[in-house]
Amino acid sequence: MCEIMRSLVILSLLCYWVYMATHSLKSSISVASQSTEGTLFVNGTAAIGFIDDDFVCATIDWWPPQKCDYGTCSWGSASLLNLDLDNAILLNAIKAFSPLKIRLGGTLQDKVIYQTEESQQPSTSFLKDGSELFGFTQGYLPMSRWDQLNIFFKKTGAVVIFGLNALRGRTISSQGAAVGAWNSSNAESLIRYTVKKGYRIHGWELGNELSGNGVGTRVAAGQYASDTKSLQSIVQNVYAGFEAKPQVLAPGGFFDENWFTEFIHKTPQSLQVVTHHIYNLGPGSAGDLIQKILDPSVLDGISQTFKSLQSLLEKSNTPAVAWVGESGGAYNSGHNLVTNAFVFSFWYLDQLGMSASYDTKTYCRQTLIGGNYGLLDTNTFVPNPDYYSALLWHRLMGNKVLSTSFPGTKKLRAYAHCSKKTQGITVLLINLDSNTKVQVRVSTESPGKLSYLNFQGLRGSKASQNVREEYHLTAKDGDLHSKVMLLNGKALSVDSSGNIPALEPITVGSSNPTTVAPLSIVFVHIPGITVPACK
Repeated sequence: MCEIMRSLVILSLLCYWVYMATHSLKSSISVASQSTEGTLFVNGTAAIGFIDDDFVCATIDWWPPQKCDYGTCSWGSASLLNLDLDNAILLNAIKAFSPLKIRLGGTLQDKVIYQTEESQQPSTSFLKDGSELFGFTQGYLPMSRWDQLNIFFKKTGAVVIFGLNALRGRTISSQGAAVGAWNSSNAESLIRYTVKKGYRIHGWELGNELSGNGVGTRVAAGQYASDTKSLQSIVQNVYAGFEAKPQVLAPGGFFDENWFTEFIHKTPQSLQVVTHHIYNLGPGSAGDLIQKILDPSVLDGISQTFKSLQSLLEKSNTPAVAWVGESGGAYNSGHNLVTNAFVFSFWYLDQLGMSASYDTKTYCRQTLIGGNYGLLDTNTFVPNPDYYSALLWHRLMGNKVLSTSFPGTKKLRAYAHCSKKTQGITVLLINLDSNTKVQVRVSTESPGKLSYLNFQGLRGSKASQNVREEYHLTAKDGDLHSKVMLLNGKALSVDSSGNIPALEPITVGSSNPTTVAPLSIVFVHIPGITVPACK
């Protein structure tokens, strides 16, 4: 009898455990399986913007190891002066883009003196000094280091933009403005040396964050326009006889409509690229960065800047185009385990998509390496999640930007381009919702004439017309702070030789919707959709 009672008790406990486990599992599934669906309308009649083939750009800065923010020194040896140019991962990471645009510059560029062949190399560079502008003394670029950098860039195939010292020759007034004309002699010496050595520079940019109210100091728009004309004159003179001359870029600062309007009006033919910077999430010390990154209204807030600059250029008598010359999201070096973690790809890819839709030609991420917002880890050089997001964008999203509309949840962000070097279109889907998966169908018809996957006029094999390729990006273990990104469920990592992993898609039947899991990102290449804009 006792044995029977014991068995019944054990059986009861077992049943209770199974019930609780099943109930708990069902509860977790019910939360995770909330679902909504909708149709993404892609207008393929005409492109709304055009981007450069090498739209994705990254920066390398001047900050020395002593650059610290909020008690954290996150720059290590990532400066132009001390970066390990022999690192295999760094080499392979740049080569994988074939090519990657790299902008050399940042705050301290306006305190750099370039060694000339006649001058001696100083023994010190960028010493920390709180009484100095930007908190550091002057820095120096030895020609031996410039040689090393150019050899490295040639080896990697990088497309280089160099930011010149625009404060040279000016004085700082009691009101904090930098007054006087730019002394271009040192910059001209660097440019002439560069040409003499046969180094290829895609563009010379004048100054860093001196527009509008400036950062640290500022230069009036009229004076900046005059200085930009001087740079253009130098480039035309030094590169006389060259069929292809470097571009002239400026002002490399935060958008101020009145300042930019005057500047562009006074540089109608001497400027090829108008560059502006974006740090729309506030300081890296902010405790609500993730909330901002996942808030559609915060993401949309910067759209007015893109729209205003696009309108200004369209109305101006200038051939200049718009670039984002530097953008790290959160200023003062970002925030560890946020701006270098998976969660930041929501902000970063949304920035790429939005800026492209306003005809921005190039977007430079702060940084390639350095600080807490590098595409590569400052110490190990191992790619952070945003590196893979950038590489996928670079390989999949073509030059022509298409208009999209998703009338469902505002937490689903969507962008579309003609596919890069392949038939069809590529769609980027970003799900900011933590609880809801979204089933997305794609249509190239207007909402009133719904027709999924318009297959009319297709070319190619029938098999390729009936499938699409998907790249699902998620965080390891679902942790938004993770520095490991999963592609279709597989962790992305370099091998022991520092080689960048292959980024392989999964193949899905075109009749099924794309499932975008909560807090995930999906690139979808649809070869079976042909639209007039992509022909």
